[in-house]
Amino acid sequence: MNMQFARELPKGIQKITDLPNGDLAALWGSIILDDLLKKQLLSQAVLNFTVRPNVPRSVLPLHGVLLLVGPPGTGKTSLAKGLANRVAEVFKSSNFRLVEVEAHGLTSSSMGKTQRAVADLFAQTVAELASGGPTIVLLDEVETLAVDRSKLSMDANPVDVHRATDAVLVQLDLLAEAHPNLLFVATSNFPEAVDSAFISRSDLVIEIPLPNATACRKILEDCLTGLSAIYPKIGQLTKHPKFEACASEFVDLDGRTIRKTVANALAADPTVAMAPETVTIEQIAAAARAARKSRAKKEGK
Repeated sequence: MNMQFARELPKGIQKITDLPNGDLAALWGSIILDDLLKKQLLSQAVLNFTVRPNVPRSVLPLHGVLLLVGPPGTGKTSLAKGLANRVAEVFKSSNFRLVEVEAHGLTSSSMGKTQRAVADLFAQTVAELASGGPTIVLLDEVETLAVDRSKLSMDANPVDVHRATDAVLVQLDLLAEAHPNLLFVATSNFPEAVDSAFISRSDLVIEIPLPNATACRKILEDCLTGLSAIYPKIGQLTKHPKFEACASEFVDLDGRTIRKTVANALAADPTVAMAPETVTIEQIAAAARAARKSRAKKEGK
């Protein structure tokens, strides 16, 4: 990490990580996603550092922005962090860094403060970091900073919200011109809430969908296999005759919920909670059905 930021991180910055990083290496593989989508995402990120520095923006108007959208729990944030690490690995370079922005830390109810905080973050902090080497910035829940101005009401300082979004867009343009070694990876659970001008500046928009039946099976298998490192008997459930039927119960759930549902099964009753290795395939399937029922109720289905 740049020693200047080692003691106290600037406002709006949650974390700065030198890449490649061993803790982030596993994230790329942990997200079960179509290989073609992963390949496209990685290729676009690599292109940012090979083509952008050499080709005028009048030829290829690249902004160095990737946008991952999709339902909560589909692994967008983990995928973004894993992507940053994979890019550093591809270039076999230790000069890359990942900067995680804390968007909610920039917002303020006071008129003008959000706009100034956004401008300072991009124009000063991010620009300075990019001057020190290849930098990948994670903008999680980007709709917080680039809210769709066309859908704003006249309540709650709409002018200030407009100006904050304007500041983001202006800074993206300036940084795109000055720092071709800078890449933003943004995520959103609610792409309809993201300003259209931000979306138009994105070089690639990828939808991270809910896992299909095959992916659900892989996620469940990966979860049980991971637990087997501590509770070996749990790993044997992947060979159970009812495993395939159990896995099918997880369809329509996101990856995070699938893993949490396994935890719920381990808490099926106090006896299992005390001895997790005694969990049964039936208890896992029952937990999956309960999770699906809960989600359907929440969505009004």
